[in-house]
Amino acid sequence: MSESIKQTRLDNGLTILTEQVPYVRSLSAGILVKTGSRYESSDEAGITHFLEHMLFKGTANRNSFKLANDIESRGGMINAGTSHEYTIYYVRGLDKELATVLEVLSDMIINPIFPADELEKEKKVVIEEIKMYNDSPDDFVYEQFISQIFDKHPLGRPILGYEETITEYSREKLYAYMSKFYSPNNMIVSVAGNVNHEEIVEIIKKQFGHLKAVADFPKTDEIPVFTKDRVVLRKEIEQTHLVIGRRALSSNSDDRFKFLLMNMILGVGFSSRLYQNIREKYGYCYSINTINQSFYDTGSFAVAAGTDEEYVDHLRELIFAEFKKMAETPVSFEELDSAKAKLNGMLLMGQESLNNRMNRMAKSEMYYGRYISLDEIEQNINKVTEDDIQSFCQDFLNPDFYSETVLLPSENE
Repeated sequence: MSESIKQTRLDNGLTILTEQVPYVRSLSAGILVKTGSRYESSDEAGITHFLEHMLFKGTANRNSFKLANDIESRGGMINAGTSHEYTIYYVRGLDKELATVLEVLSDMIINPIFPADELEKEKKVVIEEIKMYNDSPDDFVYEQFISQIFDKHPLGRPILGYEETITEYSREKLYAYMSKFYSPNNMIVSVAGNVNHEEIVEIIKKQFGHLKAVADFPKTDEIPVFTKDRVVLRKEIEQTHLVIGRRALSSNSDDRFKFLLMNMILGVGFSSRLYQNIREKYGYCYSINTINQSFYDTGSFAVAAGTDEEYVDHLRELIFAEFKKMAETPVSFEELDSAKAKLNGMLLMGQESLNNRMNRMAKSEMYYGRYISLDEIEQNINKVTEDDIQSFCQDFLNPDFYSETVLLPSENE
């Protein structure tokens, strides 16, 4: 662990991580809860995300306005996010406001009251959020693709849930869900900035030290066997959207660095093969790129593009032609070296954001149980050879493992 990064674990299991960045006058503080949409039952679909919204609606000590104003009136901002595997509540603020920042975040999580009128209003808000994503063709088609490759597993459900489940939420359901997952031994407090570790530990002890650990947490469903599939959908849109993809690597896979470099070469940025050999060469699409996600035990990988309906078949052929090239011919030293520089550069530039530093500490602890330094990551990236990439691609880019989702414009009368 870097000298600037410190860790303390309270008696009740709460993990506190800090990174001191002395040359700034600000901080980024987050509380990560190790629960996301994959831990929901079918009748709870979307409850993790809905709960995230409702924690901003008031506590025993603050109404919703005061929660926001206590941060924003001091020059900061407060927000949250829900994923498949975790929920994080975070604040960007000035270093001198550390105590207030941590107290507000703690208050949200420990003392929510879920006012009845706010509960009903927020149901409408989230339903409108679902409609907004459904009106975005690239979001809609990718969500359908994820649903397809994970079948009926919770990973295949939208994080936002469904209108029919959201309308059934109650205060009792929210408290019951919190009691299962919002336990100190299932949380990580992460703070990066001009901060003092011991001061943060003392503040967090006062806020969370009285909470008791939960002995066992509900388990997620077993991942179903993958079945290759092709789904064609229609919507009132102008452009056709194509997603071709498969199940991918878990966050702990030994091959993850080969995968990340393959992804860089194939579909990240304007210099990638897909962009140069399809968009630039033929003009069949405005954008084409790869999307990858990694979870505890599985992952997803996809190529996504928007095109005209008449180009879909040719576009698919060109995508698989690029797969075949990577499997049959080793990448050049220069191309691999460029991909390594691009990946390392993205990681290093990410360090210029305190939010990224705070997030990286928390997620490193969550997924790996330790802090993984950029030096260690760079060493692993630089170990990968041209032969490693080709060998990985021969298996991973096999077309037999790829499903497809196509969203076409509605047919004319």
